[in-house]
Amino acid sequence: MSQRTPIKGFSKLSKQGKIEWLINEYFEGKPEAHDVLSTYLHEDPKRQRLHDDFIENTITNYYLPFGVAPNFLINDELYALPMAIEESSVVAAASKAANFWLERGGFKTTILSTKKIGHVHFMFTGDTGKLEAFFSNGFKDKLRRDTDTITANMRARGGGIIDMKLVDKTNDLDDYFQIEATFETCDSMGANFINSCLEQFAKTLKAEIEVAESFTAKEKEIQIVMCILSNYTPECIVRAEVSCPIEDLVDGNAITPNEFATKFHRAVRIAEIDPYRATTHNKGIFNGIDAVIIATGNDFRAIEAAGHTYASRKGQYESLTHCSIDDGVFRFWIETPMALGTIGGLTGLHPMVKFAHKMLGQPNAEELMGIVAASGLAQNFAALRALTTTGIQKGHMKMHLFNILNQLEATDQERKTMVSFFADKIPHHAEVINKFCEIRGIENPKEIYNKK
Repeated sequence: MSQRTPIKGFSKLSKQGKIEWLINEYFEGKPEAHDVLSTYLHEDPKRQRLHDDFIENTITNYYLPFGVAPNFLINDELYALPMAIEESSVVAAASKAANFWLERGGFKTTILSTKKIGHVHFMFTGDTGKLEAFFSNGFKDKLRRDTDTITANMRARGGGIIDMKLVDKTNDLDDYFQIEATFETCDSMGANFINSCLEQFAKTLKAEIEVAESFTAKEKEIQIVMCILSNYTPECIVRAEVSCPIEDLVDGNAITPNEFATKFHRAVRIAEIDPYRATTHNKGIFNGIDAVIIATGNDFRAIEAAGHTYASRKGQYESLTHCSIDDGVFRFWIETPMALGTIGGLTGLHPMVKFAHKMLGQPNAEELMGIVAASGLAQNFAALRALTTTGIQKGHMKMHLFNILNQLEATDQERKTMVSFFADKIPHHAEVINKFCEIRGIENPKEIYNKK
């Protein structure tokens, strides 16, 4: 049983107070814990205050590497993609795929739609026909009027409420209905805008039903369950694709272009029919997607949730990418939900987010959707290319070698020696440890593990 006791009023403590409590309670007051936290604080107090205000109970910053994947030719424009991620080989793989397609026409992207969805979830006990008639008889116009002040700025930018409809869900749950609304939010992700509209919808719904003569007293006892946008955006879809004649797929591997195309196509097909493979397949896609989304200050969790739901829309989880070989042409593409924003949120606050957007040429939301989709497609192409030719471990483990060497606190000269030794070998962990011990003259590798 833990001897610790809960703390009350933690959020009201000063930042230093929070740190002191945490270190005393969980690190036995050791100064080394102080050192770790202080190392990652920004030296500029104003910059640190900015980071402190992003979330609650901030005690320090958590760094991720910010890398660059150059040579992405997207819609005939050359980009260097910002990528914030900790996993070895992601940036290298994306860069390699970008270089491969640079001379084969690059990536082409298309925005299929940009609608976003939100719901007012409510319970109504009574005559469904009355509710449907009420909704059809001018109620949608009332909803628009009551949200005029909320939507004014968005309408001025070309967005706003697209449509609203009543959804009867009583077959799934007794008395359960929705107002489902679609929105266009232009260059903003639009969560706050959508939720504000939905909350006003709920107020209007309750008020109008209360005074409507067609409903009984019982029917007027409507219960609003919640008002919230959906992160599933099946009408906010981007497509990115690459294609070339099969003979152009030659790239120096010991495999013919036709063999490569056939094996690649089969690998994608397996991910389309087998959920176990599809899960790992799509995870690799999100390596590329998430890295750019994080770098540009967007919500990678929302994008992942939408993507995984979209991958399951046919009743079985499957690949987000697809491949075809027709008339001698190899084609590889992705279609996925991508509700992004280039204004609002962190985009105007976080210095590195602003840097990333400037690096991309200040794209609008649709342009960023295409860039992110291309990154995911590139990452998937690189993974499948490795899997169907040299195997995934060769490249991945070479990047992982540096992580092991950092854990071992190798010197610069030791790093050079190790990299040279494993230049033509796969650096499995045990082999790296053994070679490192040999260089340092350590007879028993267990000494290394004991120090760790």
